[in-house]
Amino acid sequence: MRIGMSTALLVTTLACGAPPRASETARYVPRRRDVTLTTVPYLVREMTGVLPFLKEALAKGGVLEGKEVYGFVPSSVTVVEGDTLHFTFINPEDDVHAFVLPDFAVSLPGQSVTTGTYVARRAGLYRFTCAIVSHQPMMAGDLVVLSPAAIAAIAASADASPSPAR
Repeated sequence: MRIGMSTALLVTTLACGAPPRASETARYVPRRRDVTLTTVPYLVREMTGVLPFLKEALAKGGVLEGKEVYGFVPSSVTVVEGDTLHFTFINPEDDVHAFVLPDFAVSLPGQSVTTGTYVARRAGLYRFTCAIVSHQPMMAGDLVVLSPAAIAAIAASADASPSPAR
């Protein structure tokens, strides 16, 4: 009796069970993430002696009138849904700042280190900003929250990729 290749494959699959799906083999376990963000002055009044163009730019009618340019470093943080972020905010200068996400805010007094804990509950792209109006829109960044399914797909893709030749 002759068994066809597809029949043999079906029998083998039934006997051994179907291969596990990527979502079954690569379940993501939420992690604690330690994230340090520092406030950094880029173009501020105190720098007019070093950067002479700032005097005109910051003056009335200048391109930066009423503004000073600060930033968060790093300006992008990537985590996975369910991760707990333990933030350390370093504000080495004397200006007050604030770190604000849609559902989380922390005041950052001058010359201080402040901590906060945040759980990334849903996948998505979330803008964080400084609440000080004169620091907007430049003092901002992005919290990228990946879905566990995206992580499983990446892991499955990496497993399926051929190893580089040596």
